[in-house]
Amino acid sequence: MTERLYLPDLLAIQLKSVVHLVESGLLKEGKVLIHRGLVAEAERLASEGDTLALEGLEKLATACRAAGIVIEYVGASSNGDRLAILEEARKRGASLVTCDPITAKMASSLGVEVLYEMPPPPFRIQEVFTDEVMSLHLKGGLPPRVKRGSPRSWRLEEILDKPVTREEMELTLAYLMREAYTSLGTDAFLEVDKPAVKIFQLRDFRIVATRPPFSDGFELTIVKPKIRRRLADYSLPMKVIERLETQAEGILIAGPPGMGKSTFAQALAEHYKSLNKIVKTIESPRDLQVSPEITQYSKAASRHNELHDVLLLSRPDYTIFDEIRGPEDFDLFIDLRLAGIGMIGVIHATTPIDAIQRIANRIDLGMLPSVIDTVIFMDKGEVEKIYSLEMTVKVPAGLKKEDLARPTVIVKDFLTDEPKFELYVFGERNFVVPIKKEARGEAMSRPAFKITSLLQEYIPDFRIEEDKNVIRLYIPEQYYRIYIKKCQNKLLKIARKYRINIEAYPS
Repeated sequence: MTERLYLPDLLAIQLKSVVHLVESGLLKEGKVLIHRGLVAEAERLASEGDTLALEGLEKLATACRAAGIVIEYVGASSNGDRLAILEEARKRGASLVTCDPITAKMASSLGVEVLYEMPPPPFRIQEVFTDEVMSLHLKGGLPPRVKRGSPRSWRLEEILDKPVTREEMELTLAYLMREAYTSLGTDAFLEVDKPAVKIFQLRDFRIVATRPPFSDGFELTIVKPKIRRRLADYSLPMKVIERLETQAEGILIAGPPGMGKSTFAQALAEHYKSLNKIVKTIESPRDLQVSPEITQYSKAASRHNELHDVLLLSRPDYTIFDEIRGPEDFDLFIDLRLAGIGMIGVIHATTPIDAIQRIANRIDLGMLPSVIDTVIFMDKGEVEKIYSLEMTVKVPAGLKKEDLARPTVIVKDFLTDEPKFELYVFGERNFVVPIKKEARGEAMSRPAFKITSLLQEYIPDFRIEEDKNVIRLYIPEQYYRIYIKKCQNKLLKIARKYRINIEAYPS
């Protein structure tokens, strides 16, 4: 009778899969083959501080000795990559022991018998995600934590009092990857699969795994949307519903992270679908929970021009862009909107005007209302503010002479029709001016105007308020160092000249 042979790959050694087979009695007889290339790789990793593979080899040797199972070393130490392991298994007629879905598929295609076995998972994800849990956060050396609650109110809790180990994290990820690869294209979408970064969607779960050198340690984050809502659940005034259905075609859904932007975008997508509109999405990862009629495009799996061409040729009525981040995203959003496609963009911003400025800085200001006509600001899962944009010709806030009249974008509170900000070009710069005082017939003071002019030379985003002889500046944290280095001393001269006080705050 031919002796049964087992050849593990690197991940099977790291996760101690063969140890599990031996100790559980599933592997009682036969011989375990260890490729010398894996031994060399384990030594190399150990020299870099990663001892997981070396520990796996040591435990495997101990388990095999106790069970009376022979270990034999095969292959060349100079080559232990995936193809070398597969070729060795094929040549010797050995069963490949693996925890990697790609290796398993490749082995099967080469006619190699596969033993896809792993120790029991340290976390059963379905048991962790009760009704109250929003996300699971694992990082090597720290206790596992969950966010419990809702976007309106949540708390961070430790679910175990001991740190999670690297092996437990690798095993958790291996189980998730195995399940994802069995349902790719239906219940799972793999967005990024690189050695240091993996991003994929598995049913309702969004999984992000990072490891050195991308991150300072191995981190695994699993997020599950708490709720699915309909547009009717937001109790929006009929005036807003009518605008969304008949007029708004350039919509920004803005707000800080975790405030319900994507949930609202999902509800809006389903609402447009119910109106017999053709709806598409651009996502990375594809984690919006939408109906099958809504096609979800992957931003990570396509090039900029591909998405542009596909969306123009498929002629959607509305496209949900979740989320707009880098310059290419903004360019794509702007191009598609100017081509006549209704666009709904999800964007991170601390205030509605911040979201508007991120678009305004990339196009001619006169085209801004053609790209954005409605801004919906989310806070704690609800719609907090709705702004509309329109173009007119007037003397902007902060200017006094009639011959300075120019095209001006007015940002209004949509529900009250009250102007909130004005955007205009003065010289070669775009100005964003709050017009609280303008409503009382007062123009921006001269020192405030000079301060605004100076700041806009260096900082693309800020807010200014006047209170008698005090002018308060609110500078986003990412620009505060620039403010200190380039603007502070110059503003002190303005303050002395006009005998005012200037207070600056990071926001």
